[in-house]
Amino acid sequence: MSKKRPGGESLPSAPSTATGPSPDHEVPAATPAPDPKRWWALAVIALAQLMVILDGTVVNIALPSAQRALGMSDADRQWVITAYTLAFGGLLLLGGRIADLVGRKRTFVIGLAGFAAASALGGAATGPGMLFGARALQGAFAAVLAPSALSLLATTFTDPKERARAFGVYGALAGGGSAVGLIVGGLLTEYLNWRWSLYVNVPIALAALLGAPAFLRDRSGRRSGHLDVPGALLGCGGLVALVYGFSEAEPRGWSSPSVLTPLVAGVVLLAAFVWWQSRAASPLLPLRIVRDRVRAGSLATMGLATIGMFGVFLFLTYYLQVVLGYPPVRTGLAFVPISAGIVIGATQIAARLLPRTAPRTLMSSGMVLAAAGMVLLSSLTVHAQYVTHVLPALLLLGLGMGLTFMPVYATATAGVPAQDAGVASAVLNTVQQMGASLGTVLLNTIATGATGRYLHSHVRGPDADGATLDQAMVHGFSVAYRCSAGVLLLAALVAGLTVRPSKDPS
Repeated sequence: MSKKRPGGESLPSAPSTATGPSPDHEVPAATPAPDPKRWWALAVIALAQLMVILDGTVVNIALPSAQRALGMSDADRQWVITAYTLAFGGLLLLGGRIADLVGRKRTFVIGLAGFAAASALGGAATGPGMLFGARALQGAFAAVLAPSALSLLATTFTDPKERARAFGVYGALAGGGSAVGLIVGGLLTEYLNWRWSLYVNVPIALAALLGAPAFLRDRSGRRSGHLDVPGALLGCGGLVALVYGFSEAEPRGWSSPSVLTPLVAGVVLLAAFVWWQSRAASPLLPLRIVRDRVRAGSLATMGLATIGMFGVFLFLTYYLQVVLGYPPVRTGLAFVPISAGIVIGATQIAARLLPRTAPRTLMSSGMVLAAAGMVLLSSLTVHAQYVTHVLPALLLLGLGMGLTFMPVYATATAGVPAQDAGVASAVLNTVQQMGASLGTVLLNTIATGATGRYLHSHVRGPDADGATLDQAMVHGFSVAYRCSAGVLLLAALVAGLTVRPSKDPS
C-alpha cells in the first residue's frame, strides 16, 4: 500500500512505482532487509559522486595555467573540457546498462580505479594531446561510475524516510559539486599548480576504493541478457553527436555546417535509437522507464533546471574576476554560499519534507526560488557589492537547487526494477549532462549577442574603453540571467503539471 499525503496524494515509496500500477510497470519483488552497512555505503557513494561532479568545473579555473604550461592554442584549449563532456555524456547509457549486466558494485570499482588512473595521467601530461586523451578517459570511466553510484544508492535505501535522507546527501553533492569545483580549482591553482586540479581526484578515488569492498552490496535482479550492440551504437553515437554539436556552437556559430551536421545527425541517430529500442529483444534502454509520467516529468524538470542553472557558474566567474577584479581563490570562495544553500535545501528541508510532501511541490518551489535568484543577478551593475547584491542571489539559487535536485533524484529512480536500476540512473545523468551542455552554449550565445548589440549602440569610435566593455559584458550577463529565470519558471510549471501520481484505482 502507498502512504497518503495531505490532500489525498499517494507517496511513492521505493521500490513501488511512483505512479501506481499500470500495464507498463513490473510488479516489484518484496522489499529486502535493510543493509546494516548502508550509511557507510552512502559515504563511499558520496565520495565518488563528489569526484565526478567536481571534475566538471575544477579544471575550468586551472585552464589558463594549463594552456600556458603546455603551449595550447586558443582554438584547442576547449578540448580540455569538450573531451570530458563528449565521453561522459555520450557513454552514460552504455555505462548504465553495463552496470546492470555485470554488476553495479563491480562497475563502480572499475569506474573509480579507471577515473583515478586517468586523472593521474592528465596531471602528468607533457603535451596537449596527452591531456586531451586523459580527459576523454576520465569521461569514459565517469560514464561507468556515475550510473553505478546512483543505482547502488537507489537499491540500498528502500525505507522512505532513510531514502529521503540518503538522496538529500546525494542531491546536495550533485547540485553543489560544481560550485565546490570552482573553490577547489581556485585554491589548487593559486597555491600549488594546475596539475593538482587533476591529481586531487586520486586520493578521493583511493578512499572510496578502500571502502567499496567492505560497505557496498549489490542487490539481486541483474538482467540475464546480452548487450544491445545496435542500440549502443545508435544511442551513444547520437549523444556524442549532440554534445559535439553543442560544444562547437559557441566558437563557430549555430549556422556553421560543423555545428548543424552533428546536431542533425544526433537527432536522426536518437530517433533511430528509440525505434530500435521498441523492437529489440534486450534493449539498451527499456522504453517503459521513460513512459512513466512521473519519471518523465522528473527528467524534464532536471533537464530544464540544468539548462537554466549552468549559466550562473560561467557568467558569475567572469563577472567576479574580470569586472570586480577578484583573484582565483576569492572567486572560488565567493561560491561558498550557493554550496551552503544547496546542502541546507537538500538535506535539512527537502529530505525532511519529502516523506510527507508531494515531490512536485518541492520541485516547483525550488525552481521559483532559483528563478528569483536569477532575477536578482540580472540587476547587477559594474559597481555592485558582493554582500548586498551577489550574496542574496546565491543563497536563493542554492536553496532552490537543493529543494529541486533532491526530490528529482529520489522520484526519478523510485519504482525501477532492480535489473534496470543502472540504465535508469544513466538516463537521469544523461539528461543532466545534456542540459548542462545545451544550457552553457545557449546562454553564452545569448549573452554574447546582447553584449555585441550593446557595444554597437553605445560605441561611436573604432574602439571601446575598458569601462564600456565592462558595462557591455554585464548587460549581456543580465539578459542571459533573465532568460535563465524564464527557463527555471518553465521547469517549475513542468514539475507542477507532470509529477502527479495517478489515482489509485482501488
